[in-house]
Amino acid sequence: MYYWQMPSPVGRLLLAGDAEGLRMIEFRKSRHPVRPAPDWKRDPAPFRGVMDLLERYFAGQNPCCEVPLVVRGTPFQLAVWSALTRIPYGETRSYGDLAQAVDKPGAARAVGAAVGSNPIPILIPCHRVIGSTGSLTGFGGGLRVKRMLLAIEGVRVPRPA
Repeated sequence: MYYWQMPSPVGRLLLAGDAEGLRMIEFRKSRHPVRPAPDWKRDPAPFRGVMDLLERYFAGQNPCCEVPLVVRGTPFQLAVWSALTRIPYGETRSYGDLAQAVDKPGAARAVGAAVGSNPIPILIPCHRVIGSTGSLTGFGGGLRVKRMLLAIEGVRVPRPA
């Protein structure tokens, strides 16, 4: 496994992957930050495409995903993560909307758990999922980062009270 820490407008991002592709983006200020394992190799070369893609995203461009992503999860998680990739840039959906999209109406909480375990945020855009009232809800990078990511995409979200 290779890793690299990339500076970004939302803080340092830990990128991790292997010859198959990108396996993880981790917000360094998350509640439970991942630490590179002793056998991981620190090398930016495998992440050049990912870093270019993320730099375009942070510049306000809608990058299509041109890098291989490797995700492992339950069939339900994989369905939810796939549905996340179909939320258009600059739009949001509620957890209930996502539950409908994966043919599990009434499973909004289970969808929330799957969204929360997304290993590749930003590129699998879990930040585009909001509460049914339009409120911002939990996010691994924190609500400030979620608000920033949505703002990059031109989404207007209510300010916290």
